Amino acid sequence: MEDPTQQEQASPEVRKRIQESFDRQGLMGHLGARISHIGPGCVRIVLPARPEVTQQDGYFHAGATSAIADTAGGYAAFTLFPEDTSVLTVEYKVNLLSPAVGEYVEAVGTVLKPGRTLTVCRLEVFGVKDGRRKLVATGQQTLICVS
Repeated sequence: MEDPTQQEQASPEVRKRIQESFDRQGLMGHLGARISHIGPGCVRIVLPARPEVTQQDGYFHAGATSAIADTAGGYAAFTLFPEDTSVLTVEYKVNLLSPAVGEYVEAVGTVLKPGRTLTVCRLEVFGVKDGRRKLVATGQQTLICVS
């Protein structure tokens, strides 16, 4: 697994555009999610453990993990889009590999194939407990660049 501290940063202008857009998302604010990394074609989002984002057995809810995965992929694509555009998810699929537990979960969206209209991203979600990362969900997503 790649060390997030060693990843390339996007330009200050792209980071500002992504963060401002993220800050307008009501759901991410409601969940308590935050962006931890913005790089060219890669965005990481962290969601701290709280009772409000768990399901009945105390695991992170699949809806919460899927939401941050979708958002991480969307913003990963958006880092490569022209400045005067927007991004929308066309479709995504997430496989839940094991119960998500830990102090937080981290979603990583990575562009696999950029395009003028459609972009495809890999989605990964890791549970982080006692400093150890475990892959708990994986998926793929298609996004559209909207002018």
